[in-house]
Amino acid sequence: MNTRSIASIALAVAALSLGACGNMSQRDRNTATGAVVGGVAGSILTGGSTAGTVGGAVVGGVIGDRVDRDKKK
Repeated sequence: MNTRSIASIALAVAALSLGACGNMSQRDRNTATGAVVGGVAGSILTGGSTAGTVGGAVVGGVIGDRVDRDKKK
């Protein structure tokens, strides 16, 4: 299986699992979504390296956390 297929499957599973978290706040959902998207992007951009995936997830999570906070100002 190639990297793109794995990333697509991971994104689909993450999107479906986030649907089960109906009691999460908007900020929590933004953070989780950002982490998932960042992790997939980091994996694709670095050819599937663990450091790229984790780094992308961290950066995406931080950005997702800040999105809602910036709108309220």
